Amino acid sequence: MGAPTEDLTYQEIQERFGYVSDFEGSGTDDSAIKLILCDAILSHGGYVTADEFAEAFLKNKEKYYNLFFIPVKNMFHKVESGLELPVYAGIGNMQSSSSAMSISPMGIINACNPRQAALETYDVAGLIHGGISTFCRDGACAVAAATAEAMRSDCNVESVLSAATAYLHRTSSAEMRENIEETIKLAKNTEKYEIFREMFYQTRLRDIVSDSRETVSCVFALFYLANGDPVMTIEYAANFGRDADTIGTIAGALAGAYAGIDGLKREWIEKIENSYGQKQRNSKAVETDVEMPNQAVLAERLMEVLEKRMQAQECSLSAWKSVLGSKKGDGK
Repeated sequence: MGAPTEDLTYQEIQERFGYVSDFEGSGTDDSAIKLILCDAILSHGGYVTADEFAEAFLKNKEKYYNLFFIPVKNMFHKVESGLELPVYAGIGNMQSSSSAMSISPMGIINACNPRQAALETYDVAGLIHGGISTFCRDGACAVAAATAEAMRSDCNVESVLSAATAYLHRTSSAEMRENIEETIKLAKNTEKYEIFREMFYQTRLRDIVSDSRETVSCVFALFYLANGDPVMTIEYAANFGRDADTIGTIAGALAGAYAGIDGLKREWIEKIENSYGQKQRNSKAVETDVEMPNQAVLAERLMEVLEKRMQAQECSLSAWKSVLGSKKGDGK
């Protein structure tokens, strides 16, 4: 939905489109990299690092390469040529939202465990960003942790926002944490989307629209202003401008995890379901046609991964209880 409004200001969006509330096409590079990450997760039993993520990128080169943004292409060629190991391929790449925009599956497979989501994501997101641009890696950790928290049945908007920064490095992630907290504070002080948007444009824009210090912090503010409602969150993102498709894909994933499928418009869901198996042009009109995946099947497979991970945790907990119980019985 944010593809037509990307790189525009909100004033230009209003002049050209009025108010954007619908979508078409197969998505953007955000969608493609998210599917690559899902491939890595499902191909390796739900446990993925930078190595498995890199492997999935190489595997999907023919399908998605034309969609990759500059830092993703930089990473890809370092890995493909053997110039860098995957764990070092993100060092020196320019800032972007390429990790954060695709990372929500890491929150899904760590549902209700935001700390673990952030921990695992730090490794995975290091494939694309590291070194001077490691704040982008931190942004991905924030998104994954918030998504994991959003899947708790007893969560609320405030607990989701708190989870975004709670598990970032205390010192090393200070830049991203402070950006998120200051932007949420701006949203709380303004309380209205239009006022927030105007103030954000005046005070918080970066030189590059895809800078995750801008996009990620904006996501949490829009989620707050929409009170977690997926439809409102997504439409706010699409009409925000700047890197609207990326803001939209992160915000939509977060709000979707929070409210579930019942929070979305039925007509949106039907449009997606009717596209399964069809080849559609990329939403940015890039010369790439993509076969639309069956999102329902993908969701079921991710849930299977989550269930297996939870069973492993329960087994580990049971083993510890057994050990502790035997020690108590021995008087130790």
